Amino acid sequence: MIKKTAFIMLAFALVPNMGHTACSRANLTRCLDSACAINVSSNPAARCQYCGTADAGEPNDAGMRAVSVGTSSRFTISSKDLKNAPTDPGERYVWASKKCITMIDGCTADDVSETYDSLIEQSCTAAGITAQMSVLFEKARQKKTSATCSSEITACVVGNAKCTSRYSACAEDSDFNRYFSECSVAATGCDEYLADIRTTLMTARDNAIKNAENALLALVQSYRDAREKRLASITQSCKDNSGRDACIISICNRSMPNQCDEAHPSERSMATQLCKFYDIACSTLK
Repeated sequence: MIKKTAFIMLAFALVPNMGHTACSRANLTRCLDSACAINVSSNPAARCQYCGTADAGEPNDAGMRAVSVGTSSRFTISSKDLKNAPTDPGERYVWASKKCITMIDGCTADDVSETYDSLIEQSCTAAGITAQMSVLFEKARQKKTSATCSSEITACVVGNAKCTSRYSACAEDSDFNRYFSECSVAATGCDEYLADIRTTLMTARDNAIKNAENALLALVQSYRDAREKRLASITQSCKDNSGRDACIISICNRSMPNQCDEAHPSERSMATQLCKFYDIACSTLK
């Protein structure tokens, strides 16, 4: 059965009154149909499947998120917006209703209910389901468990489009509050658990950010330690000339025909000159 539909009245309450302009029921229906009646000519159960109840089954077409019914119109929801439309029937009806109230001047929550509830009920009848919107609303009001609410809201908050699993997009409280509000609105039947869930997620957010900062500090410190260790080694090699001596030995062994033996002092002299850069470098450390 549909979930979250009970929140429709509260969601509508958040939409401002559009003045005293008379609501065009025809335009309102056209707008709602663009989200709830996709391919209705070949699928009489479309309104029930899209915006009524999950008991009617899923639509046969693959256009639930991308296809807009009819021709392009300023009174229909665009295909681009439909890509972000919820797939749950109850959520989709709430989403489409809020969109259409904003688009059609003068329309209210009552207009939506009076205009479209009966169309959904008729569509459900076509699907072989006896459905009254008042009954669907009542079932949607049934309380969820704390665990279910926590799982729903957490999955929403840490989604890639919101805070992300590392909470990187919610370092600021204002961002976290905005996303948590959006997710808690979508998760109906969870009001009594919201305070505890918010506290838990805030703690998780703070720990994630702190751990990320600690990891960064540890990385910076490791580079600093490695640099200081290298500098100490170089300084010591300058004090006892071990660095220059190692350079001379290496050049003698790899590049001199006689490996700078005693019978060929010129080879050692040349290797010493080639390693002169050690003396120059060490002079800068003094």
